[in-house]
Amino acid sequence: MCAVFGILGEYEPSRARSALARLRHRGPDACGIVESPGLFFAHNRLGIVDPEVRAAQPMRHGRILLSFNGEIYNFRKLREQLDFAFRTDSDTEVLLAAYLRWGVRFVDHLVGMFAIAVMDGDELYLFRDRLGKKPLFYLHDTRRFAFASEIKALTPLLRSIRMNDDAMLSYLSFLAPVAPLTFFEGIRKLEPGAYIHFDGKQIKTYRYYSLIESPKNRYTTKDAAVTAITENLREAVTMRLHADVPVAALLSGGIDSAVIAALTKQNGRDLETFTLGYAEYPRYDERANAALTAEAVGVRNSAVEITRHDFIEASDAVFDTLDEPLNDPAAIPLYLLFKAIGKKGYRVVLSGEGSDELFLGYRQYFEYLDIEKAAALQHKNWLKKYFHSHFSMHREWEWYKRIFDGSLLFRTSGEKFTDLQKNALLRRNVRDDESLKYLQPWRQRYERSGHTDPGIWYSYIDLMQFQAEHFLAKLDRVSMAHSIESRTPFLDHRLAETVFGIAPKLRYEEGITKSLLKTVAADMLPPAVIARKKKGFSNPYMEYLAASGRLELIGKVNEKTGLFRAEELRKYLDLAKRGRFKQHVWGLYVLSYWIRKHLL
Repeated sequence: MCAVFGILGEYEPSRARSALARLRHRGPDACGIVESPGLFFAHNRLGIVDPEVRAAQPMRHGRILLSFNGEIYNFRKLREQLDFAFRTDSDTEVLLAAYLRWGVRFVDHLVGMFAIAVMDGDELYLFRDRLGKKPLFYLHDTRRFAFASEIKALTPLLRSIRMNDDAMLSYLSFLAPVAPLTFFEGIRKLEPGAYIHFDGKQIKTYRYYSLIESPKNRYTTKDAAVTAITENLREAVTMRLHADVPVAALLSGGIDSAVIAALTKQNGRDLETFTLGYAEYPRYDERANAALTAEAVGVRNSAVEITRHDFIEASDAVFDTLDEPLNDPAAIPLYLLFKAIGKKGYRVVLSGEGSDELFLGYRQYFEYLDIEKAAALQHKNWLKKYFHSHFSMHREWEWYKRIFDGSLLFRTSGEKFTDLQKNALLRRNVRDDESLKYLQPWRQRYERSGHTDPGIWYSYIDLMQFQAEHFLAKLDRVSMAHSIESRTPFLDHRLAETVFGIAPKLRYEEGITKSLLKTVAADMLPPAVIARKKKGFSNPYMEYLAASGRLELIGKVNEKTGLFRAEELRKYLDLAKRGRFKQHVWGLYVLSYWIRKHLL
């Protein structure tokens, strides 16, 4: 796990090195730079596999120069297929050899997570992994093309900082800017499953992978589906246990992390697991449940406790780590958890991201499936008129309005501010359904795929946006802030393809969240763990924020910007203090923090 950074075109050596230094936390073990007139190609390395000097990056072979961030879990198997005089035991050299053999299609052969930069003579290729586990940002102006693993390395190259309006609007809608948008005008991010070709003048973007195009209905019985999931998941966990440094795992009270812990134990690995607790708010605490799971599985568990002071004190550092607004208050406790894990010497941590999206783990999926049925009503004009003449802030009202309007109902599990809510809050006109333009490329791919079951759409858009640009962005930044590599077995692309190849109704016809995964887990975990009510990574963020007095920042920034209607803003703030619309207000707070730092 590392940082990639490069500039093609004009640059000042000292300024380029200063920008690279902003990524040192991602790779504190070594720094490599290749530079010449018009080229600055660099790498900060976190040594996980073959940490010896011989495997340093950027790695060169003839005309090829390669730098990458991530892990290739099948690199040993690939190595056996490649006719190449290897000098190291690293996955980096296997990537280089694979590119020499297969060209840009070498990514088709990779199992792993990656952001890869390849200089082939004077041409540059940038690749992002299939499901967006590793980030890659870029900038192109009249003087240069630059790329980096985090935005903070590119902002020094901007002439001025301006907010991208579409990024802000898509953030309010979906918790994070939709790719390729970022909050910084002029800086973009590469979509999952895509690559860029830059020939020195023009940028061309290509899609090399689309999960939605996976073969359909390969598994039509529950037994066949469970067998395939079990095999894929077991292999995914096994592959992610390989490292030349200490490995740990996160453990909540839920089934996802419990399954990972159980499979590591079956691999003969006695991993230490880590759980988070809150000193003042036991109702958010999962330490007791995690301890029971650890005892049942037979793994060591360590608990980390944080206080309101810890949360507030760390918040500024977390916002700076994220670079741009991300509406996820769990980023702060997760940052503190990784900090504690890093102090114990761990460099790799397994985490359960992706399970909810693959196996329909959110209760609201079933609510959406039920509401979809209302679209079949033949006599609904009066309902359509009713919803047009009345307005409610509640999301269920919005759901039914869409159904009776014939609009797209599901717009990710991360949808927060609806277009109507934004129109009421912002001092601008936001048209109904305007947010759909940000999801349109994904929707078009879904429609072209031939899939018709809404459950597939739910999983697909949640993996591509809610997971990739929200949860995975959070996980990558807060883990790498402490030089820790996070690995996500549920997001092995082969497991995802297996799930998308299951007859869709098998995932939800029993009306039980994660029905298939719970069946898989029945041979690994006691019934009490499987049946435990989902809690999520909940935390007392609004209690902390209100008690700290920091909520006032939203109003102060709004006085200077006039971004929001003051009366509507006060309504949200009052409701949040009473426990409603809390994440809406957290999102406004994070946005206000960014505006104050970069624009005021």
